[in-house]
Amino acid sequence: MTIKETMLEGCVIIEPTVFEDKRGYFFESFNQEKFTSAVGTSVNFVQDNESFSTKGVLRGLHFQKGEYAQAKLVRVIKGKVLDVAVDLRKDSKTFGKHVSVELTEENKKQLFVPRGFAHGFVVLSDTAIFSYKCDNFYNKESEDGILYNDPDLDIDWKLPEEELIISEKDVVLPSFKNVELW
Repeated sequence: MTIKETMLEGCVIIEPTVFEDKRGYFFESFNQEKFTSAVGTSVNFVQDNESFSTKGVLRGLHFQKGEYAQAKLVRVIKGKVLDVAVDLRKDSKTFGKHVSVELTEENKKQLFVPRGFAHGFVVLSDTAIFSYKCDNFYNKESEDGILYNDPDLDIDWKLPEEELIISEKDVVLPSFKNVELW
């Protein structure tokens, strides 16, 4: 397992060691001991989620507030997505900055998104199966988000606007300047 720091403190890319031969491949997708050592803190994942989406589906930018804030470990099982994390920690030197990483079934990379970040992804392949581990349970009253195309964030989603498929809920999210942070 290789850990690559991003420009956002605590947000890291995890590249597993993949063993391939004529039968296929094998890799360890999660190991609590190695993960804790890599990120430098203990994270207790309590919920796993999976989504299936078609090309152009953009989910995000979402986060949970307060006592229901969530850290996430995300990966793609099938297909290819552009995954984005935005630093919402007001006291962080990278507040309002984001990182983007392509997660694919081929590269098997994972992104660890700590608490205090908004998260979203867009599907770049025909279809994608996206998996994420969360360290806190979902709470509807604590959910919030930021508009995906906020000009202050200036995220390049790698697809033309007219190809994006966005939920009714996500197109009315507040701007970065107007979102209520904890």
